[in-house]
Amino acid sequence: MSRSAHPAGPRHGDVLPEGHYQAPPADLNALDPKVWSRTVARDAEGVATVGGIDVKRLAAEFGTPAYVLDEEDFRTRARAWRDAFGSDADVYYAGKAFLSKAIVRWLHEEGLNLDVCSVGELAVALAAGMPPERIALHGNNKSVDELEHAVKTGVGHIVVDSYEEIERLAAIAARQGVRQQVLIRITVGVEAHTHEFIATAHEDQKFGLSLNGGAAAEAVRRVLGHDSLELRGIHSHIGSQIFDTAGFEVAARRVVGLLAEIRDEHGVELPEIDLGGGLGIAYTSDDDPREPAEIAAALAEIVRRECAAANLDTPRLSVEPGRAIVGPTAFTLYEVGTVKPLEGLRTYVSVDGGMSDNIRTALYDAEYSVALVSRTSEAEPMLVRVVGKHCESGDIVVRDAFLPADLTPGDLIAVPATGAYCRSMASNYNHALKPPVVAVKDGAARVIVRRETEEDLLRLDIG
Repeated sequence: MSRSAHPAGPRHGDVLPEGHYQAPPADLNALDPKVWSRTVARDAEGVATVGGIDVKRLAAEFGTPAYVLDEEDFRTRARAWRDAFGSDADVYYAGKAFLSKAIVRWLHEEGLNLDVCSVGELAVALAAGMPPERIALHGNNKSVDELEHAVKTGVGHIVVDSYEEIERLAAIAARQGVRQQVLIRITVGVEAHTHEFIATAHEDQKFGLSLNGGAAAEAVRRVLGHDSLELRGIHSHIGSQIFDTAGFEVAARRVVGLLAEIRDEHGVELPEIDLGGGLGIAYTSDDDPREPAEIAAALAEIVRRECAAANLDTPRLSVEPGRAIVGPTAFTLYEVGTVKPLEGLRTYVSVDGGMSDNIRTALYDAEYSVALVSRTSEAEPMLVRVVGKHCESGDIVVRDAFLPADLTPGDLIAVPATGAYCRSMASNYNHALKPPVVAVKDGAARVIVRRETEEDLLRLDIG
């Protein structure tokens, strides 16, 4: 036997030992409002509804899998963030979580700004009518073409991420006769307690310029040395899916410390700081996210206190919620295809989607909830693993959950809190067709991003 090969024993495949997973919920038919959007409920027949429309109707009209987005919930969350921070701060929706023209229009109408990190996201934003001055452009390796396009279209802020980018952008702005406003992204050395791949403020990663190593201070000198650039402030982002503000407090203290150093060295007080996003949402009933008003009050107090200690005027604060707005507003609707019990282990429930519409479980070990939504059931709970139809053993949607033991092919199940990073990270693996995004509100449903077709795939394949 090869030394690199390992026999698959009975616990192979990350099977949970008995007692490791939590007990089943008291009521499998309950839809916990912590993880479902605000308008989700069950009707008199036990069928789940959203925006006044039942999921059977949605499946019949739009097919499965489908992302179902609660427009009223999205708007309510957007307004909550805007109102929590008020007129003395800016809320930039992080478009990478999920972006479409309809989303951009809702953001514009609700008074939020927009953060983009590619020319594609910028194109969607502009096509949907977002004023360019309300757009910020991120990215650790923006191309010359991207920078030229951003400057030409009048993007409000560009967040610079390297010495090379400072020089590129300065030259581009000078050629176009523009004084481009910029923020400098720094790494503050804060370890957010999250997955390695979504923690972004420690030193050993690709984003930003090191505060501890002096790169951030040097970047400030270089930006201030270019007449074509206007340094507006400092940007920091410590990670994603964060549930408290302790890391933000440390980050703010270090950012304000840099502002004080800039004042002392250059005689300049920068008027803005951006503390990024990353606030978490409830994927399961065990998660306990904080409300926008609580977060806003905490961050504002942290910045005010640190600036007072450094004898600085309090700068304008910006934040970048993406997941925290769109994440809870959508669920993914699936049809059950096969139900495969493995005696003594668990039951595998295969659905008509999978890692092509939700890669987060495979990529980040993300945890999700799941519920039977086409009916209620009084059957006993069974431990399940919800898996997709792709040719990968790692094609897992929900690693461990409980569903009724009478689950059968043709039932509809739904995974909540899939509004963020599911459609935006969707792929055509196995040439799967990306699902549609269906927006619902006040008893009406409409497609805002249509389902892909075979013709879409073949159109790109020129042979």
